[in-house]
Amino acid sequence: MNIKEYTIEEIKDPTGILAGKRYEFFLTVEFDEEDELAEEDHLQIKVLFSVDENGTRILNYHFYNSLENKYLDYGLEDDELEEIQTFCSLHYLED
Repeated sequence: MNIKEYTIEEIKDPTGILAGKRYEFFLTVEFDEEDELAEEDHLQIKVLFSVDENGTRILNYHFYNSLENKYLDYGLEDDELEEIQTFCSLHYLED
C-alpha cells in the first residue's frame, strides 16, 4: 500500500462532550498489483482519528471511491491498519 496524497481536517466538537480531538483524514492510496484493490481507481480511505490523554487511535475507517462518490465494502489487513495508524500519528498536527 502506498499513500500518494492526503488531507486532514480537525472535527470541532461544539458541545465539548468528546474528550480529546478528532481528525478526519482522506488518504489517496494505491495497492500492489497482486492486491484486489489495485484494480480500483480513485481509491481513498476515510479515517476518523482520535487524539486524547490516552494516546492516538483510529476510531473508524471506510474505503471510498472519490470518482463515483460511493463507499466500498473492503477492509484493511492488520499490517495496513498499523501503517495508517503510524501515518496519522505522524501527520495529525499538520491540520
